[in-house]
Amino acid sequence: MKRSLSVLLTTLALAAPALAQQAMDHSAHGGTAQMDHSAHGETPMSDAQPGDTPATTAYREAMGRMHEDMSGDYTNDADVDFMRGMIPHHQGAIDMARIVLEHGTDPEVRALAEEVIATQQAEIDMMEAWLAEHDG
Repeated sequence: MKRSLSVLLTTLALAAPALAQQAMDHSAHGGTAQMDHSAHGETPMSDAQPGDTPATTAYREAMGRMHEDMSGDYTNDADVDFMRGMIPHHQGAIDMARIVLEHGTDPEVRALAEEVIATQQAEIDMMEAWLAEHDG
C-alpha cells in the first residue's frame, strides 16, 4: 500500500505542472500561454473557492506560487532551464508536504510527506549548487 501511494503521489507531482499549465492557459487574453494575470487583476493564488478548508486554501496558494515561480525566463540552455524550473517544482512539493503535516492525519501520508521534505530539499540544495557553478 505504501509503495502504491508513493507511486501515485509521484505520478501526480510530475503531471501537475503540465496539467496546471493547460488549465491556466490564458492565451486568449494576449496571445501567450504565460501566466501573467496582472492585466485583469488576478494572481494565480486568487482562486479560492467558497467552502475551501484551510488545507485546500493553503494547497491553492502553494500551487500558485510554484507555477508562478516556474514560469521564469528561459536561457536557451536546456540544463540551466531544467534546474531553474525544477527548484520551484521541488519547493512546491515541500510546501504541500508541510501542509499535509499541519492538516493531515493519515500516518502513511504524513510519513511520505516527511520523506518528500527531506529528499526534495536535498535535491534543491544540489541543483542550487549546480546552478552556482554553471549559471554564473
